[in-house]
Amino acid sequence: MKKNWVTEGYAAPNKKTYPWQWLWDSSFHALIWNELGKPERAQQELKEIFRPQFDSGCVPHINYVRDPDFHSDLWGRKGGSSITQPPMYGHAISQLSQTGNCPPQEVLSAATAGISFLFNQRARHESGLVLLCHPWESGADDSSRWDYFCSGGFNVDRWRKEKNQLVQTIEKSKDGSPIRNPDFLVASIGFNALLAFNAFELASVTGDETMLHSAKEIVNAINQRWDDSYLTWIDAGSHESSSGKCRTLDALLPLLVIDKGQISKEVLKVLSSHDTYNAQYGLRGVHKSEPTFDPTKYWRGPVWPQLAYLINFAIARFDTSLAKEIAVQVAEGTHVSGFAEYWHPDTGEGQGAIPQSWAGLSLVSAKRLFS
Repeated sequence: MKKNWVTEGYAAPNKKTYPWQWLWDSSFHALIWNELGKPERAQQELKEIFRPQFDSGCVPHINYVRDPDFHSDLWGRKGGSSITQPPMYGHAISQLSQTGNCPPQEVLSAATAGISFLFNQRARHESGLVLLCHPWESGADDSSRWDYFCSGGFNVDRWRKEKNQLVQTIEKSKDGSPIRNPDFLVASIGFNALLAFNAFELASVTGDETMLHSAKEIVNAINQRWDDSYLTWIDAGSHESSSGKCRTLDALLPLLVIDKGQISKEVLKVLSSHDTYNAQYGLRGVHKSEPTFDPTKYWRGPVWPQLAYLINFAIARFDTSLAKEIAVQVAEGTHVSGFAEYWHPDTGEGQGAIPQSWAGLSLVSAKRLFS
């Protein structure tokens, strides 16, 4: 974290591979800084997220403050991207506030505007769920859930080109905010669960009743998407009868917001099994028996520390013992992988950028569960 800090006021995920500021990376970094006893850096990191915010409230997923012209040809604007990401700043604000480090009002207002944009201006699926405008908005760039949209079957090079093309088909508001993409009609369960979760978290600080109501509506829509035969939640959209059913770990994120009951019991049972997601060094990103599972491929099966953190935060609501077990596994994976961006679930071999700042989330989980 300290080595990745840049003078613009944030920790780069990795200075060489990812020098820019990413929305959800920095939200997670704020949690880590707070645990390291550096709340001032947590505050800086959060404040900087909102630098390229649209007038609509939409928060871009990348802040190019170090070089505002970078990728402006792709996004059609300078200083930031023209899509968003899961609004993890809501959770960060809540967690900082619980330790007496509540961000200033300007950050609370910007965060409220960001989540309100998604509730009130982003297009909806008929199910009531919020639609993505691009695979990158989910955070899970190459997820098996998007294979429906990769013509001819998934291929890394072809999918890279198609992701760039999907940027061009986004329908925008007058100020350039992303509203809908007719070529990517996806209401991601994972994204909607994180939207509701972060709304609940932010409202716990601000007392925003309107936001609470909107979050509850999303949870009600999510509850209708559970599938007993697949033991997962199913995305809504044009891919829902095909790759939208793929059992990926992020599709279990509704565990963050649902009530205790039979479904939560089923999900915990699935997460505890070594035949599904549970592995020696954390949680597989894709169910072990899925044909698309590959523990070495980007978003196709490795352990992702930020996703493991979120799922384990959810597990702790219902089963502290299981949460502690998984926290230890992820901490070991973090160490063995060299604090990697992601790693092999069974060997711990580091993959992607090494080191990656968000790998420090294992510290946050461990301190919360074992202190």
